[in-house]
Parts: sequence; structure tokens; C-alpha cells
Amino acid sequence: MRHLIILLVIGLLVNPVNATTFSLADETTRVVGHNLIVYSHEEDTLLDIARRFDIGYDEIVDANPDLDPWLPGTGERVLVPNRFILPDAPHKGIVINLAEMRLYYYPKLRKGQRQQVITHPIGVGREGWTTPLGKTRIIQKRKDPTWTPPASILAEHLAKGDPLPKVVPAGPDNPLGAYAMRLGMPGYLLHGTNRPFGVGMRVSHGCIRLFPEDIEHLFGIVAVNTPVEIVYQPYKAALDNGILYLEAHPIQEDIDIRQGNNMTPMVSAILKAQDKVLADDEWPFAEELVRKHQGIVKRINQTKADIVEDVWFIHTGLTIKGKLKLKQALATLSFEDGFWPVKNAAEGELLIGAFESREQAEKMGVDVNRLTGMSAWTTLISGESL
Repeated sequence: MRHLIILLVIGLLVNPVNATTFSLADETTRVVGHNLIVYSHEEDTLLDIARRFDIGYDEIVDANPDLDPWLPGTGERVLVPNRFILPDAPHKGIVINLAEMRLYYYPKLRKGQRQQVITHPIGVGREGWTTPLGKTRIIQKRKDPTWTPPASILAEHLAKGDPLPKVVPAGPDNPLGAYAMRLGMPGYLLHGTNRPFGVGMRVSHGCIRLFPEDIEHLFGIVAVNTPVEIVYQPYKAALDNGILYLEAHPIQEDIDIRQGNNMTPMVSAILKAQDKVLADDEWPFAEELVRKHQGIVKRINQTKADIVEDVWFIHTGLTIKGKLKLKQALATLSFEDGFWPVKNAAEGELLIGAFESREQAEKMGVDVNRLTGMSAWTTLISGESL
């Protein structure tokens, strides 16, 4: 598997990986990130692991169908689907793909810099309250918002014996969380939540909810009048360095009614990506991807990873501002000039190493955390990632 990273997560290091901002090589780039495998600990749920890597509930569960989301067990391999095919839409403003329940924000291009994309998981409207498709924009931003439930939601709660006040004040009981950005579509918001476990699921009344830390991040950088496009693209395909990558998400039947494993939308995505149909030996792979609908970005005819044995690293997931702090820690540990690049990495993502054994890498991870407070993971890298 190209660019696969296997991580053994050290239990005491629980800070989220900063792995949501990617620089695009050029305007045609559509494949970013790299998939990860982490090993669970006794106290981990799949939701705990997902939030550390800014992944939503359905994303992590669909990628790991053989694991119990609440009790995956100790030492179980957990796939973190951290490679993304960007939606087929202009790289401008905010693009929301309801099918994958993920938001992509393209900041305005700065002179002399490459285009960036920031991506976060989202919760969207449940069946019967489907989030609408179309183009709009951010028309208002509000910190510590109050919530005035519409009559339909007041009636729904009243019927369940859970009446709501006419106005819900700001605070921990407010379902909008601490930040909200109003869309030009009347009644719809991008907002935080007081129930973060619902991020990555269809649970809202149509609004788009984010993890509290993600909406705080976006609120600080997204301006009023930023364009927003909401699309539905369950099947995506793109070329990266001449290699075809595919992605298939579960069908949302209130938006998209199909019979069986209809390959037509995937074929259309493939033709748009490479202007030719698949070879005969590639069809079975694409058909299986569509049948499973796991949301994992895979290169065509991908097989088991070719892992290089006994090459161990530390993966810090740090921000760019933390690099100096890390250098100082490595100097204290007499381990300087140990940085390695990661292909398809997020901004600020670095490796420290190499080490001769897993034990050496784990010890360095503990020492790095002790000296810097930064999260660190013991990491085995496939040869193609180096």
C-alpha cells in the first residue's frame, strides 16, 4: 500500500494529531494525506482514536467493519482513513461533501505560496432533515450563540416529552456549541456541538456540526462572504503521479436511489479522472470497492503493504510552530538532525529517526513527550514513504 504508515500509539499521549492542513502541489492536485494504522489500547474506543486524528464516527467505523466501535480491544489494528480525494469542485472557499460527511476549506491563495486545503469531519442532516445541496456563502459569524428552535423542532421535542425553551441560551447545554457561522440558506448553520460523538454521523436537523476544536479553528480564519458549495459525491477518482486512486462511500438513500452495486457513477468519476476505462484486470478491484463502501482511498489494484522491517521512527504530529521546541528537546537527548520528510503529509507533520528497534523508538517517544508535552507515536514506515 503506497504511503501506508503503521503507528503503535503510546497510551499516555492523547493530544490530537494536527493533520488537517495540506499544501497542494498544483491546481490539479486531488489526492492528499496518507492512511494510518494504529494499535488500540484497553481504554480506547474507535471514537477516541478518530478524534485524535480528526476523523468522524462513520469514517472510522466503515473503515474498520470487524471491530466493535466501543470495545475494539487491546492491540487491535485500527485503520485511520487519513488519505482524501478532494471533491470534484472548484478549489475555492468551503466545499462540503455530504456523502463523506467532510468539509474542505481552501483559504485565499497568498502570493508566493501554494494553495492549501483544510479538512474536517462534519455531522449533517439525518434522513427527513437532509442538508440541502447547492451554492451559498457565510453571511454571519457569532461566538457564544443562542439558539431559537424553529416550530418544527419544538413540536418534535414536545412529542417526545422533552420540551425545549423558545430560546436556548449560550452555554454547555446549547447544541450549537461555542461558535456558529450562518449560511445564506435560511435556517442553516455551520456550528460546534455539545455532543461531539455525533460528528461524522447523520444526526442533525440539517445544520452542519463540527468538533468544538475544529469550529473554533475555522471560525478564526473563515471570513463573512466566503463561498460555500454543498455537493453529494459518494464515488470519487483521481490521478496522483499517474496512479489512479478510488474512493467509495455508502449511498444515502434519501438523496440517491439505486439498485444494487450500480457502477455507473464510479465509471463516470474514473473517466473524468483519466479519460479512459479500466483495464480488464482492474474491474474486480473497483467493483469490490463499490460493494464495500468503506470510504477508504485506495490506489487501483492495491495489495498488501510492502513493509520494511526494523526501520522505526517517531511521528509527532506537531505544528510548525513546535519545531524549535522539538529541536531543543532532541539536542537535550543528544539526538540532533533526526528529521525525516513524510510524503503526502499534513503541514507540520514530521518523523524523527531512524531507530534500530521498536523499543528505542518508544523510549524516545516517552522522552520527547516528557520534555515538550507533545504527542509522539512509535512508527514503522513502508519503504515507499521514505
